[in-house]
Amino acid sequence: MVKTITTPELNIDQLLDKPWVTIVWDDPVNLMSYVTHVFIKLFGFSKEKAHELMMQVHKQGRAVVSSGSREEMERDVQSLHEHGLWATLQRDDKI
Repeated sequence: MVKTITTPELNIDQLLDKPWVTIVWDDPVNLMSYVTHVFIKLFGFSKEKAHELMMQVHKQGRAVVSSGSREEMERDVQSLHEHGLWATLQRDDKI
């Protein structure tokens, strides 16, 4: 007997529900301690979580720092820009 494996097709409702994420990118300007401080101030992360995300930005070049609706992520990106960090938003690539 041959089994056929099918992949579920995405419908428009699933795509519309897909959340957005805010990504912070590495830059040569900001000190690591400052980036950690901004993450704590803007997102309420613990010092440990903020440091972990800052190190991800430093070592991998980027880190996702928030997730939600497009409008919420636009606000987060704007706040990060106001603090001198390079940030963008995009659809989450996980469903």
